[in-house]
Amino acid sequence: MWRGDGVIAFEAADFSYGAHRVLRAVTLTLEPGSLHFLTGRSGAGKTTLLKLIYLALTPAAGSVAVMGAETATLGAAARAALRRRMGLVLQDCDLLEHLSIRDNIALPLRIAGQDPRAREADILALARWVGLDARLEAHPRELSSGERRRAAVARAVVTAPELVIADEPTGDVDEEAAGRILELFLELNRAGATVLVATHDMSLIRKAQGRAQARTLRLEDGAIIRAGAAL
Repeated sequence: MWRGDGVIAFEAADFSYGAHRVLRAVTLTLEPGSLHFLTGRSGAGKTTLLKLIYLALTPAAGSVAVMGAETATLGAAARAALRRRMGLVLQDCDLLEHLSIRDNIALPLRIAGQDPRAREADILALARWVGLDARLEAHPRELSSGERRRAAVARAVVTAPELVIADEPTGDVDEEAAGRILELFLELNRAGATVLVATHDMSLIRKAQGRAQARTLRLEDGAIIRAGAAL
């Protein structure tokens, strides 16, 4: 078990794909209830860093702890339980093609043992907020890439998770939709959630600056080179 107080804590964490070293001795701590934006050019290691947090990968050296648990030591049941406390927006959206958008958004509720019928008003409110209330019976293949992204965001936040991890959540949506997605993240953060967003969208960071105590982390060549206030 990790002894630190951070919701996320890296200690000299390394990761490589074969001979290619992607993360280099990353050390960082994200405190409970914080809001961070992870920046850096394509290929800098942002997605790999996020995967270490949401347990898709384990470090080759050093350690990563999430919500008090060192991830490399967890068994399958403990890993699943930890993931249920997170909301994830992945780059590929990862929607289930055989489910409607309504059922995709409701899926985390089912996994958590909740009856989505009892949360129908919340599902509808989320869908309306991201502009998908008229598309709830559609399937992912019928949606544009931006609509898929918005559905993935709604699914990630439907359980009001303790930790939100988002990888380019506004990558293919218009400015209005990006603002609505940001507002969802800010609302969760105000309610106490820890939020980490990897993004190339510097305007998103600037919009957050006046609304919350947002901070930036910049990743270059696999190392955190700057951690500070939002731009």
